[in-house]
Amino acid sequence: MKITEGSFSEALEVLRGLPEFDPLLPTDHYLDRMTGRKKLIVVARVNDEPAGCKIAYDRFEDGTLYSWLGGVIPQYRKIGLARKMADFQEAWALDNGFSAIRFKTLNRHKAMLTFAINNGFQLFNVKPKDEIENYRIELIKDLK
Repeated sequence: MKITEGSFSEALEVLRGLPEFDPLLPTDHYLDRMTGRKKLIVVARVNDEPAGCKIAYDRFEDGTLYSWLGGVIPQYRKIGLARKMADFQEAWALDNGFSAIRFKTLNRHKAMLTFAINNGFQLFNVKPKDEIENYRIELIKDLK
């Protein structure tokens, strides 16, 4: 496995393989949100095939890096890619002046919540939505 900075087109290839992101929004939606902001796109490869990605950018301009989109294609899960991408992202964030990483997920994504809590993230906000499994949960990790 190999973890590197990558392009949005490589990340998009991964996102298309994630059932959690079906359907994807138009590509311009994603590109517009990051335009003009410091950003990081991490791509994990297994046997030279894109297997995972993390897309983060300076959304709030408050010293926190917003880890926006990402995941691991189902056939490549449980081999440590998420952890390695998270480590890469954290090192990059520190090197680029960020003091914390934050993200949000849905209550139904239990594996993501477990991963985050086990890796030092703390819950800091819950936004109710229609059904409890759709509640948005915001998490943050202090890097300093």
